[in-house]
Amino acid sequence: MSEPLALIRRLEENVGRALVGKPDVVRLAVVGLLARGHVLIEDVPGVGKTTLAAALARSIGAGFQRIQFTSDMLPSDVLGVSVYQPERSEFVFRPGPIFTNIVLADEINRTTPKTQSSLLEAMNEGQVSLDHTTHPLPRPFMVLATQNPREHTGTYPLPESQLDRFLLRIRVGYPARADEKGILRGAAVPALDQLEAVLDARDVVSLQAAADRVRVEESLLDYLVALVAASRASPFLALGVSPRGSLALLRAARARALADGRDYLVPDDVKSLAGPVLAHRVIPKASDPGAVTDAEAIVRLIVQDVAVPR
Repeated sequence: MSEPLALIRRLEENVGRALVGKPDVVRLAVVGLLARGHVLIEDVPGVGKTTLAAALARSIGAGFQRIQFTSDMLPSDVLGVSVYQPERSEFVFRPGPIFTNIVLADEINRTTPKTQSSLLEAMNEGQVSLDHTTHPLPRPFMVLATQNPREHTGTYPLPESQLDRFLLRIRVGYPARADEKGILRGAAVPALDQLEAVLDARDVVSLQAAADRVRVEESLLDYLVALVAASRASPFLALGVSPRGSLALLRAARARALADGRDYLVPDDVKSLAGPVLAHRVIPKASDPGAVTDAEAIVRLIVQDVAVPR
């Protein structure tokens, strides 16, 4: 087993101790981390969204901050603020909770668009600009945001520009009966404060660099371009995948290949991630009754229709 694969397996197993029975969800979160991406976790309350973020942070020995978003929050509550200090006769910047490695943006759709937009530069550029000064964020840096798709009262839906900054949109889902019974027993599920780090920040940065080096054949680039082109031509979509979306799919597919122990891309890397990477970047048409209007279903249809390279 190669060193990168051994590190990734160790990370996934450790996170899986806290989020029981969800190896696919853990894999997607790890793919997001290795691809230097951010993850939107969209699911009902109580299925382990916070647990996933906290376990990932603890497993890499990284800084972790949970921000509970509310309608009265201001951008300065997230980014920080410059405070005047009379004894020094100058303003001193006090960093906000965004200045850490793993940020849990809990119920991100409950805060106003102004506060939501304060995350854009941090998520896209890995930095925060305030008062004509740019402050770099630590590496690695990752935002895991949550929202409840069932509850819309008092919420502010994320605009397309914000959704596009998330590499993946995932759902945790309910556990299987046997797993839930084990959770109730509690014997096999460690408390988060008992979860030990199995990697450090340097390991993560090294794995991210290894994911960038995964080889991609021309035929697979053509396949990826064909998928996004099909989304733009789909009769079911009012808005197809942007170039940022195609780049995101390539980055995520490379990270998945590395997590599978390969230094080269295969079509399954692209196909398996098309839904989590692309579905939140497209807009279905308000069409005739009976037409396909679910974004994930439309992406699945596109994947089925586009020929796979051999």
